[in-house]
Amino acid sequence: MTNTSATDLAALLCSRLCHDLLSPVGAFANGLELLATERDPAMRENCMALLEQSATISTNKLKFFRLAFGAAGGFGDRVPAEEARDLIVALAADKGRIETEWAVADPTLAKPVVKLLLNFAQIAADALVRGGTLAVGAERRAGNCEIVVRASGPKIAFDPILGAALDGTLGPGELSSRTAAAHMIHLLAREHGGGLQHMASGDALVLGAVLPEGEGLIG
Repeated sequence: MTNTSATDLAALLCSRLCHDLLSPVGAFANGLELLATERDPAMRENCMALLEQSATISTNKLKFFRLAFGAAGGFGDRVPAEEARDLIVALAADKGRIETEWAVADPTLAKPVVKLLLNFAQIAADALVRGGTLAVGAERRAGNCEIVVRASGPKIAFDPILGAALDGTLGPGELSSRTAAAHMIHLLAREHGGGLQHMASGDALVLGAVLPEGEGLIG
């Protein structure tokens, strides 16, 4: 198991967030530069569309990161389930060619559950390199909260090192900005007395978590 300080983990997560935001923010800057010099009405309209798209993507990413990695101030101990659903739908739309299915009946979710759902969704969406379906579900069963995210499509790309991060078995030097989020939710599940599971094949990736009911979907 890798041994990393909280400061190092925070730095790696920040690196990941900056990397993910660089593209839409860069596109926004390019759009502003073009708008400042362009005089053709049709081209200016295209610039405005680019700015609007980049602003929407950047805003959605920031909202996603706030709940997936941050303290999510303003929500209290619980988060509306529709907030998590909308962020996952936006994530899938940004990736393109991914359909989402939502199977969570409870109106609110505990923050640990939301963090697990969002991080699972990001890992699963990244695995759908040729598009497919992203199914998200959570329910209470036998005194626990069970969380399942399934990615299914024509090709699944899941690096075993991410599996090691979810298992908490990363070796020395294997914790990076790419594996930091998976390692973080491993620590989160362990902190709350739960555990994570994963199973990958050529056309499906299943990510699961079990948390004690006290950290689950009690609304």
